[in-house]
Amino acid sequence: MANDGTNLEILSTRSGFNSAVRQIKKTIGVVDAIGSTKNLGDTLFEMGDEDLSGEKAALLLSMVLVDKMGYKTFSSNLESVVAEPAVLAREFEKWKGVDLIVAYHHPEMGLLVANPKNGEELAGLGQLRKRELLVVYAGKGGAPADEACLEAAKIAASLFEGAKIKPPPAVLRGNFVVRKLKKIKEEAPEKPPARGPKAARKAAPVRGRGRRPSAPSAAPEAQRVAAPVVTTMAPPVTAPKGPVKMTPRYAVVVQNELFHNGNVEAWKRIVASYKAKYPQLEVFIYYDGERILDINSLFKWGKVKHGSAIEFAVAGNDIKDVAKLQRYLAQGASHMFEAFLHGPVNNVLRLF
Repeated sequence: MANDGTNLEILSTRSGFNSAVRQIKKTIGVVDAIGSTKNLGDTLFEMGDEDLSGEKAALLLSMVLVDKMGYKTFSSNLESVVAEPAVLAREFEKWKGVDLIVAYHHPEMGLLVANPKNGEELAGLGQLRKRELLVVYAGKGGAPADEACLEAAKIAASLFEGAKIKPPPAVLRGNFVVRKLKKIKEEAPEKPPARGPKAARKAAPVRGRGRRPSAPSAAPEAQRVAAPVVTTMAPPVTAPKGPVKMTPRYAVVVQNELFHNGNVEAWKRIVASYKAKYPQLEVFIYYDGERILDINSLFKWGKVKHGSAIEFAVAGNDIKDVAKLQRYLAQGASHMFEAFLHGPVNNVLRLF
């Protein structure tokens, strides 16, 4: 018997069968929600369903946009990138004659889908990288796509590479306008158990060191904080659903003479504390343009010196306390790192 290549092993168990049925129902729901006018990127953004992200989102793009609606596609391994992709939304908003969706293969976050006419969705792509794959889908909703759609997809990809190209007039006239998206309702997190006296609830900056910044800055100075409380964290709460985003990269300047083993251990405990409080978030660390998978690798004498910048970014949904994380990392990269090394090794600092 000829093998048709279909993988039906997932249907051989009850859990696998039920999982497949749920996925099919969600897929049908997405198809019904889009109709002939709604943008697929907007739909996925509003749903914020992890089961419709990554590779499963790629299946939706192929099945819904290409097979069902006949959208034109253009792909590019980006030769150059714009510094802030979100600013392109102002240009794409003018393209009322075509429906657009972009799919970007992020090296850390996997496949990300967005409506390029929506600045908030574009910001969720994070910082674009050269040589990563970007696919642009262009069509007319329920109407057949034409060659103008293919031309629009090509020009859109060029704009993501920083080119200055004007679209044809046919792309500018139509009914595909940006609509106001519905806010995703998130479940309220569970209240943690009592933590004892107020003075021991969290580590606070010592007074007299300046105002607390409202947002992360490019290169903050190290700031003193009180010795952090050492305790075992409460069990993590259920991660809220929502669109996955990634912050820009924020620089932390090394204030110590060298970023030595003590600084490394401080950073590891700070990041562990942050992830214990926000298990749905991920902290990415970069040095010299490359992602650092193991913070221990930064401990190389003579490499990371005073004045060097180590970058970090946070990814996930409902991102919080980035400014506080940046301040703690700044202290951890200074001669005041020892404040984070007190207490048993196996316990987690309560910093957030």
